[in-house]
Amino acid sequence: MTTPRLRTDGRAARNFLTRGRILTAATDLFVASGYAATSITSIARRARVGVQTVYYAFGTKRAILTSALDRAIAGDDEPIPTLDRPWAREALATPDPGRQVHLQVDGAGEIYLRAAPLLEVVRSAAAADKELAAVWATNISQRHTVQRVFAQALADKSALRPGLGVDEAADVALTLLSPENYQLLVTNRGWEHARWRAWAVDALLRQLTTAPQS
Repeated sequence: MTTPRLRTDGRAARNFLTRGRILTAATDLFVASGYAATSITSIARRARVGVQTVYYAFGTKRAILTSALDRAIAGDDEPIPTLDRPWAREALATPDPGRQVHLQVDGAGEIYLRAAPLLEVVRSAAAADKELAAVWATNISQRHTVQRVFAQALADKSALRPGLGVDEAADVALTLLSPENYQLLVTNRGWEHARWRAWAVDALLRQLTTAPQS
């Protein structure tokens, strides 16, 4: 006979899979049609679940979008902050500032391969939706926080260009590694991801550091 614990675990697993289907369906629709044109009903239909199931799992369309964005940025469903991810920890720990920059760009690039289209959905919708404007502002703030930690690491390695402070370095990195620039070059101008990566590494090294250019 199945124990209550096993039934609970099975239910949790089914709920997890259902949430995943909803987020995948919503991501496809948000990217293809935009935020305003995507309805809860259309998400439910694509995910092959009931509308009430979507409401039960997330509550609002905005919550679906923010959850989908969180999953895309992280690459999984684990609640691990960016700076605690292995690539970020390795970038901060390396004594080589050039390698730090390479790892920063690699990490940002992997995030944008997954999340750039959804970030563009949020950015585009923010002008007409106050709640999404707040989501976008939070995302910018979070990205700046990450870049400031990386800038401080370069300063601690005595690698920042003379006269360049940590705050300004973080602003420069935030701009160069922005999803807007990624979308412009990769999506709009047709750059390969590897070309964007090489450009971003070169730009960060030139703008921020005294490290040899590569």
